[in-house]
Amino acid sequence: MKTNIIHMSPKNNMDFQYPGWTRFILIPFLFSLSLNLVQAQAILPMKEAIRRGLENRKSIKSGKMDIQLRKLQTEALVRKYWPQVAFEYLYQFNPILATSILPIGAFNPSYPANATEAVKFGTKWSQNAGITVIQPLLDLTINRQIREFTLQEKISQAGEEQTEYQLAYDIAQAYENIRIQESQLTLSVADSNRTWISYRLQKDKFDNHRLLKSDLNTALINHNNAVQKWKDAVSQLIENKVFILYLTGQNNPEKVDFTLDSGFYSFPDKESSVQPDSIPEIHSLILQEKLPGLQIKSERAKFIPQISLKGFLGANQFTNSFNPVQAGTWFGNSYIGLDIKIPFLNGDDKPRLIQQYHIQEDQYKTQKEDKMEGYRKDALTAKIRMDRIREQIKTNEENIKLSQETIQIIQLRVKEGQETASTLNTQEASLQDLEANYEIARKQYWTYWLDYLKATGKLSLLWN
Repeated sequence: MKTNIIHMSPKNNMDFQYPGWTRFILIPFLFSLSLNLVQAQAILPMKEAIRRGLENRKSIKSGKMDIQLRKLQTEALVRKYWPQVAFEYLYQFNPILATSILPIGAFNPSYPANATEAVKFGTKWSQNAGITVIQPLLDLTINRQIREFTLQEKISQAGEEQTEYQLAYDIAQAYENIRIQESQLTLSVADSNRTWISYRLQKDKFDNHRLLKSDLNTALINHNNAVQKWKDAVSQLIENKVFILYLTGQNNPEKVDFTLDSGFYSFPDKESSVQPDSIPEIHSLILQEKLPGLQIKSERAKFIPQISLKGFLGANQFTNSFNPVQAGTWFGNSYIGLDIKIPFLNGDDKPRLIQQYHIQEDQYKTQKEDKMEGYRKDALTAKIRMDRIREQIKTNEENIKLSQETIQIIQLRVKEGQETASTLNTQEASLQDLEANYEIARKQYWTYWLDYLKATGKLSLLWN
């Protein structure tokens, strides 16, 4: 954004007598310059600024990736209910065959009843191949984990929403700072022109030896302060625009050439109560409070029977020589069965784990209640402050208007020799103080309004 600042100080023009008509073209010229600084650019509405920030900020993109990871983890758990199919193959050499003891006395009466015989079973070479299919029918541990991971996904989503909530607050605050800075820029132009007129009035008297140099110096000081305020306003305006570009993920100084819309965001007429579900931080704690309960159910589900259907289809080969395709040595093998597992001990201290989850549940509940009280306090405090600042703004506006009228009167009286220059200088300085307090009050009012919206969960009014 081009900011061609015209230095208004008359230091280099102390000996030049401005003709009267310059007073009538100087003010319009400076106002025109100010308008070019704040209105010649493309308009950026607040909703658009917030939208850009939510789309382009890298911290937001990173949070969305975390949510995607949570969803993939949940989907992986759901797939555990799908059939599990595996192909198994084993080719085995048995240099020493396993020996079994057979009770031959039970099969042959010619041997004593307790007679036994050591017999080797198997062949030197064996192989088996087949497909195993397992279909889970009942596994509550998977079901509980799916619920737990689904809740974790919602918690991550709430955390992401809180990041977006805070970013929207920061963008809105920076946006209004620019709006106030643009207003201050226009005001500082008017101050510079008014103090210049006052200075020229006194310079004429000083040149005619009818004014003390101290009074002229005071007039020049007032004018210099007004000009410096103008320069500071331009610099601050550019700085604030660079900051909002950063918040919206557009770190390109060339894009600073924009202005804001003229919409006014008024304070709600009625008080709003805190809406917990509309405040991501509170909503996140509400969800986290539910998590230990699901974890307790998951822990207890570890001791519930697990039922699945299991089947196998394959073949085995037994040979005493290495010949994988020898005819007559392959034998089919298959089965279908119901697999039931009843866990009794799994190495976990279930009572202590459940007690730990109950403590965590109480922690989240306490944190939620404390945060709720904090938001209620913030909403009430912001409302009280806004009521106070609103009255200050009204008083400042009235006082500024009266002070400006007074200065115009005093300028005429000074010109006619009916009022002292000291009175005019004092009034100029007083007006600058009033305007400074007015700008501070406006900024505070907007900040308190944002705090109120944030504390009541109504911040989305800025972009919805």
